[in-house]
Amino acid sequence: MHWGRSLWESQRRPRLPVALLTRDLRTDVLVIGAGISGALIAEALSDAGFAVAIVDRAVPLGGATAASTALMLADLDQPLSLLKRTVGAEPASRIWQRSRLALDALTQRTRMLGIRAQLQQRDSLYLEGTLLGPEALEAEAQARRAAGLEAQLFSRRQTLARFGIRGRSAVLSPGVCSANPRLLAAGFLRRAMHRGARLYSPVNVLEVECGSPCIEARTAGGPVIRARHLIFACGYDVPAGVPRPRRALTSTWALATAPQRGRLWPERCFIWEAAQPYLYLRSDARGRVLCGGEDEAIRGQQQRDALLPVKIAALRRKLRRLLPQLNTKPAFAWSSRFGSSSTGAPTIGPLPSRPGCYAVLAWGGNGITFSMLAAQLLRAELSGHADADAGLFAFQP
Repeated sequence: MHWGRSLWESQRRPRLPVALLTRDLRTDVLVIGAGISGALIAEALSDAGFAVAIVDRAVPLGGATAASTALMLADLDQPLSLLKRTVGAEPASRIWQRSRLALDALTQRTRMLGIRAQLQQRDSLYLEGTLLGPEALEAEAQARRAAGLEAQLFSRRQTLARFGIRGRSAVLSPGVCSANPRLLAAGFLRRAMHRGARLYSPVNVLEVECGSPCIEARTAGGPVIRARHLIFACGYDVPAGVPRPRRALTSTWALATAPQRGRLWPERCFIWEAAQPYLYLRSDARGRVLCGGEDEAIRGQQQRDALLPVKIAALRRKLRRLLPQLNTKPAFAWSSRFGSSSTGAPTIGPLPSRPGCYAVLAWGGNGITFSMLAAQLLRAELSGHADADAGLFAFQP
């Protein structure tokens, strides 16, 4: 068993043409972070004609990207029916609609660019839980349909008959997907670099000065990077000066089994719960089950790693109760940091009082989807085309 190591970390790291930063650099856009957020943003901006430089203080494709289970949903962690009570009916519906559009754009863009990242499309099965019981889940299905989102309600009896899951009503939604997250990020980085984007590592940006006519990023090695625009796409490493969402950082745990050899559930839909914290699972092309959850407000790596055996045992118990036919023995088990917000929505856009600087906090269970949304919003912003929904995700001054 690969204890404390994700499934993707056991595989060969995708090769990228990474350069050392040995002299001062000038570019249109500096993207700080070479994970999935930075990759999608760099590809979108290079496609729009910007000169782009990407830097990372560690090895590219590490961090949260290497720890992701890459279950890419359009659904937010906060149910639409509950989000309406927090932000209002129209904004809540639009946030969910933009998430749906971002996921569709991600799958289409991946295919159009010919990126081979083990992309699979499935349906998503959202089970009743401690957050939404049967009646509340019915209201959730109605809220989604009212927003123009496909959602089919299943009674407990229907869920058992079709999916083999006992004692749970459910909402079925189409068109979610999964991928190998490192291959996905590498593919988008390569497309950006094919258009002239440059990737530098290791580069530790120590200080950012926002001024006219350009932004100056001073690095630990000495070189200064001058850019018209700077984008923080640092995952859960939030730089100084970037406001954090209310619920900030926590910890999460995950496992991947050996291939199941015919034990998988009907239709192999992605499964997650209307609960806090929720269990979620998917299968991959080889028939492994990837399962995660057990989120807890622990920020220190040492404490998080110490809890790994306990949390993996809890995930296995929940998985066995849900799908007794599975062999839940983990071949891989790992923990990581996880960011969440009070609304389940990401925060994306210009930083208050820092002209030319932008940040992406794609926090929540569908961070890869939110990263594509960030690419769309920032491309519009930097190209001078106002996005009507940008205010839904903006940092508050």
